[in-house]
Amino acid sequence: QVQLVESGGGLVQPGGSPRLSCVVSGSIFSINAMLWFRQAPGKQRELVAGISSEYMTNYADDIKGRFTITRDNAENTVYLQMNSLKPEDTAVYYCNTYIGGRAYWGQGTQVTVSS
Repeated sequence: QVQLVESGGGLVQPGGSPRLSCVVSGSIFSINAMLWFRQAPGKQRELVAGISSEYMTNYADDIKGRFTITRDNAENTVYLQMNSLKPEDTAVYYCNTYIGGRAYWGQGTQVTVSS
């Protein structure tokens, strides 16, 4: 059974730099593209960043240059390094992957940017 577990969220001051982690179990992690999404209150879930099995990355325009997605296949983990956080980055952050045409999601980790 595929499971994704996120961690690393919390209350962060504007300008802060937390790192989110997502550990994946139950699949051959190294062949999976991994994605980070976020959902702010009252808004639709949106794609933040993605990384392929070949380490190619892509980012949403509003976080480009501030966030970095990486992966460690030995640890079955994908990371999202977030820098220069703004209040509008406040959201629940989810990691995601597709296996056999099915989407798998973690439970999400809340990131709140506030002074």
